[in-house]
Amino acid sequence: MHTEYAQRRETLMSKIGKGTAIFRSAPMAVMHNDVEYNFRQDSDFFYLTGFNEPSAVAVLAPHHEEHRFILFVQPKDPERETWTGYRVGVEAAKEQFGADVVYPIGELDEKLPQYLEKADRIFYRLGRDRSFNDTVLRHWQQLMRTYPKRGTGPVALEDPAPTLHALRQIKSASELELMRTAAAIAVDAHNRARAFAQPGRYEYEVQAEIEHTFRLRGASGPAYPSIVASGANACILHYTENTRQMQANELLLIDAGCAYGYYNSDITRTFPVSGRFTAEQKALYEIVLEAQLQAIAQVHPGNPYSQIHETAVRVIVEGLLDLGLLQGDIEEIIKEEKYKPFYMHKTGHWLGLDVHDVGIYQHGETAHTLEPGQITTVEPGIYIAPDIKPAEGQPEVDARWRGIGIRIEDDLLVTSTGHENLTDAVPKAIADLEHQGV
Repeated sequence: MHTEYAQRRETLMSKIGKGTAIFRSAPMAVMHNDVEYNFRQDSDFFYLTGFNEPSAVAVLAPHHEEHRFILFVQPKDPERETWTGYRVGVEAAKEQFGADVVYPIGELDEKLPQYLEKADRIFYRLGRDRSFNDTVLRHWQQLMRTYPKRGTGPVALEDPAPTLHALRQIKSASELELMRTAAAIAVDAHNRARAFAQPGRYEYEVQAEIEHTFRLRGASGPAYPSIVASGANACILHYTENTRQMQANELLLIDAGCAYGYYNSDITRTFPVSGRFTAEQKALYEIVLEAQLQAIAQVHPGNPYSQIHETAVRVIVEGLLDLGLLQGDIEEIIKEEKYKPFYMHKTGHWLGLDVHDVGIYQHGETAHTLEPGQITTVEPGIYIAPDIKPAEGQPEVDARWRGIGIRIEDDLLVTSTGHENLTDAVPKAIADLEHQGV
């Protein structure tokens, strides 16, 4: 990976020309009082450096005569390291991470100007670290004040995200290896959870089985708060309390993925806790499954990204019309989005270093085109909340349908010839999900 990080930096530097790019590490996040969450590096910073410590800055200066990749890091401090863990330090960081020069982070203000004064612009994303935002802006303003005397210096501040995130969208062979591992671990966890779940157990017990499997298999933990939603809880898209006792004749929706080597998986399955679908559950599940299968078929290079969602919406609307849960002209329902009380989210998102990974979905009025190496989720659903309010002109929902929530999600890699389903080993066919009730 050392060579790959260098290649990523070279690619980005070839695109920023005479600019200088500045990237800040993620801040430490506080859980409560003086207790901090486990550190998780900023994804852009990690993508370019592989460096996994806080209080660091990376600078790319392709125009500089001596130093093109500069790191500012925390120096070694044995007393602090006793409390907070080992640091790489200035000397080792140069060798381990391939920087041309490494400085202590305390020397940032002194050393940074030399990498900015001959740049034509600064590439920096104004982010959540307001203090560091002010630092970058202060240096820029100082250089602009002396610009008339020198005739050189950055005359613009530009966000590197559009350029960098386009690179991050296309996964390399090593990235795909990590994502396949993350997917395989999550597959095992979901299959374990389905075997474990039964009426009378609590949602958090299932969550524990899932997250135990994550850690047992070498993942760093959940990619996001695990959703284990039984009964009507499945109608809450980001339900994470996971405190309810599961009852017979209910569905259980599990949306859980893991992080492995900084890369993520994201799987959702919905199945009957008692081993048999009710008639209403089965009718709705068949619609969602068909929507997902048809949407997955749209995942191939050259296809507009929007086609995935549009395909799923049409299948869901057709199915709800057949059940009498919607009424009217299908084109009008889709155009006026009268299906949204039942299906209110998009059908997928990019996946990678971030669960909702970076990348463009739309270029103005034109949908982004799928390319080999991209990974997207495909996750249609139907949610009939107990208090659902149908769109204007649509029928009231009978009580027998209320409280049913269903989502099915897989992780799809766009290949040169079509797609690869990285998470297909978690069953989703009705015949595979039903068994004799306990």
